[in-house]
Parts: sequence; structure tokens; C-alpha cells
Amino acid sequence: MSTPPRPPRIAVLNDYEIVVAGIARMLADHPEHVEVVELDTRRPATDDVDIVLFDTFARPGEAGEQTLSQLADSSRSKIVVFAWNTDPELVEKALSQGAAGYLSKALSAERLVEALRAVHDGERIVETPSPRSATRPVGDWPGREAGLGARESEVLALIARGLSNQEIALALYLSVNSVKTHIRNAYRKIGAQRRSQAVRWALENGFDTDPDRTRL
Repeated sequence: MSTPPRPPRIAVLNDYEIVVAGIARMLADHPEHVEVVELDTRRPATDDVDIVLFDTFARPGEAGEQTLSQLADSSRSKIVVFAWNTDPELVEKALSQGAAGYLSKALSAERLVEALRAVHDGERIVETPSPRSATRPVGDWPGREAGLGARESEVLALIARGLSNQEIALALYLSVNSVKTHIRNAYRKIGAQRRSQAVRWALENGFDTDPDRTRL
């Protein structure tokens, strides 16, 4: 009897330990299909993994794009972007910079695993359904225990890194009014009334405020 093929080894890449741990925990429910390698967020992905799942939480604009390009150039692993933002322009840019796939966080865990297996088999996969099709939140993020939704948490993370409302809107491909709505909701949940209070709360609750720190 032939030995079944080894499942692809997956590393999750993000500056936030809670993000890495949350996605790793979700993928760990499917050991027969993927083997999760949970890396320290301050070390680069190594070449003994087959796929790097590049989570874009709080990696806005040129910084995130530059990191993706550098990662694709320096790693033998296949790079798959995992993001809430599925704007076609971002998808095309990621693929042109060497990504082997672009996956929406609206995917179920089962579909995410299927997509990763397909990438491992040599396919280029783009899955960008509407967030409304999500069966449950994917992975984890800072602020979740305080009741922050994933988008509210991402907006708060960018506030903590010093971005203006306009810069956040451009980074996340949202309208300024949508950004303001997310901010109001986040402030209400964390008990903040001013930006300085929100930044202090972020510092005290595991948000990274260094815009220049990456794992490369």
C-alpha cells in the first residue's frame, strides 16, 4: 500500500502574535490536509515550509506591498495573501508581486484548507467572496475579547500606528464615512472619547504601534 502524500506545511505570517495563533489554531483542526508551523512573529518564514499564509491585518498601503514583494523574492515557499480587503486592484498587484494566491477572510475554514491544498498542487487560486458569505469570523485579532469586530480592530490598529482617517480609508479601500463609523463603534466598545485615549487603550491591549516593524 502506498504512503499517502505529506500534507503541505503552512506558516502564518503577521506582526501580531494573536493573529498568527488564531489562524494556526483554526487550521490545526484539519491535520490530515495541512500541517501548521506556527512561527514566532519576529522571525522570518523559513524555507522548510511549503506555503506562507501572509495575513495582511494592519499592514496598509506601500508597507504591506513592499513586504510581500520582499518575501516573494527571498523565500522558496509559495506566498498566499489572506485579507479582508479583496479590491481587484490589490489582488492583481499581489499576484504581480509573486503571490501564488489571494484568499478572502470570508472563506470558511474548510474552503481555506481546500484552497491551500490547491496552491500546493500548483494552481493559482483567487477566492474573494463577499464578507456576508462568511460562516464565522476567521482566526483571531487583537481587541476581539473586548467585543471589537475584525474591521473595527484593524481600524484601531491603524489609528495606533498614527494614520489619519483619510489615510485609513485609502489603506483599507473604505470611504471616510465608513472609517468614522468603525471608529465610533470601536470607541464605544473600549470606552474612549478621544484619539489619544484610543491609542492608550491599544498600547495596553496588545496592539503594535510600530509601523516599521516587520518580520523580514
